[in-house]
Amino acid sequence: MTQHTKPAGVLLLLAILLLSLNLRPAIAAIGPLIQSISHDAGVRSVGISLLTTIPVLMMGLGAIYAARIRQALGERGGITAGSALIAVACLMRLWADDRNGLFLSAALVGLGIAVIQALLPGFIKRNFGARTSSVIALYSTGIVAGAAIGSGTASWLEDQLGWLSTLASWSLPAALATVFWLLASLGSQHEGRSNVQAAARSVPFWRIGRCWSLLLFFGIGTGAFMLAMAWISPFYIGLGLGKATAGLLLSVLTVVEALTALWLSFAIGRFPDRRGLLLTSLLLVAAGFLLLIVAPLLAPYFAVSLLGVGIGILFPLSIIVAMDHLKDPTLAGNFTAFVQGGGFIIASLVPLTAGSLRDVFNDLSYIWLLMSIASLGMLVLAVRFSPASYQQFQQDLAELQAGELKPA
Repeated sequence: MTQHTKPAGVLLLLAILLLSLNLRPAIAAIGPLIQSISHDAGVRSVGISLLTTIPVLMMGLGAIYAARIRQALGERGGITAGSALIAVACLMRLWADDRNGLFLSAALVGLGIAVIQALLPGFIKRNFGARTSSVIALYSTGIVAGAAIGSGTASWLEDQLGWLSTLASWSLPAALATVFWLLASLGSQHEGRSNVQAAARSVPFWRIGRCWSLLLFFGIGTGAFMLAMAWISPFYIGLGLGKATAGLLLSVLTVVEALTALWLSFAIGRFPDRRGLLLTSLLLVAAGFLLLIVAPLLAPYFAVSLLGVGIGILFPLSIIVAMDHLKDPTLAGNFTAFVQGGGFIIASLVPLTAGSLRDVFNDLSYIWLLMSIASLGMLVLAVRFSPASYQQFQQDLAELQAGELKPA
């Protein structure tokens, strides 16, 4: 059942941050370990891409069924289960020394992440109200910071522990986050398990064009994030840079992303109209990918920093803009899940496409170009996301609900 006593805000914020820190390391650590995984497990570029694609695809499928997950597990219980599953899946990698074990653990990691990402935005809106945008930005900061830590420590940990233990080591922080979450969320407001049929509360979001534009926007932004995380290090190793330098470039990218997202968590209140930030982020992402094509070795740290700033704004803002469209926490959570579901499925194809192109052409320039074009194309959508359009969206949705929904 839903509880009405608010928890200590700082502890709940810390719990959300700890959860978010564990949502990307199991994926981000793959890139710096590609050589060892390829050699020891016999996995080629497409297979390596699947280790990123499978979790992201699972995130998309989990988001699509967010309403049913909320109904079956409740928000607090579902988030707990998702975090625990990440811990178990990471621990499994101690024995995942072939492609089948790696693919299975990737699917379980993705499922755990999917459950958390499907339920946490609605939980945040329910508990933080007017501060939702700032907390979502902090949550996104944790995601990119976790990616930075996962990628930045992978090579060093591999030298100390081996690549299997490096991947498995993320089970410990995931387990700690699970325990802390259980304690910190005791007095939180959350939607519990429900016997009401999910279909009775479903909303046909797909009937409104704005839903699809937000879905596409989130997919491109997340695809850029996943692509950079998976292939920046291998790209620069292929250009002749050492493993340590290539890993450092990825670390710079993810640290810049994290710092930018952290800045956004404090500054987002000064931008009620998000379009200026959206346009800036898209231009920076396009410029970063283009620089990787025309002059990757001229100023590599500048190129990855451009990507870091652009993605650091774009990734959290694509969630925030979706949340802006609705006020009801459960409805906003389901809507965000719809946007993330389709968006993650789109994003899952990006690293897979990169791996396929690399196997065929031995070159990643084609995927950099495709992402540059896609980012510039998103400018057409971004200019339409005005605060006034949120009101029109709510009106369209209310009319649609009145005509389409069955009575509860």
